[in-house]
Amino acid sequence: MKINYDKIADAVYITLRGGKISHSVEVNDRTILDMDKDENVLGVEILDFSSKEGKESLEKSVEFGVPVDIVSGTPVVA
Repeated sequence: MKINYDKIADAVYITLRGGKISHSVEVNDRTILDMDKDENVLGVEILDFSSKEGKESLEKSVEFGVPVDIVSGTPVVA
């Protein structure tokens, strides 16, 4: 498992397993599952992650030794 947090997008992506994404399923307005052709969940995207619940979840993951990559970049102005 690998967790990526993008500060600019305020989104977390949790990679559960490798594979080719066939389609995505919107669970609710903040959670999207990436699925393979056999309906296995390959990854989970959580939007609006800076909410209180999101921050607590990320902190617990770090405490338990789950690797978290925090992506921080400067937005490109067109």
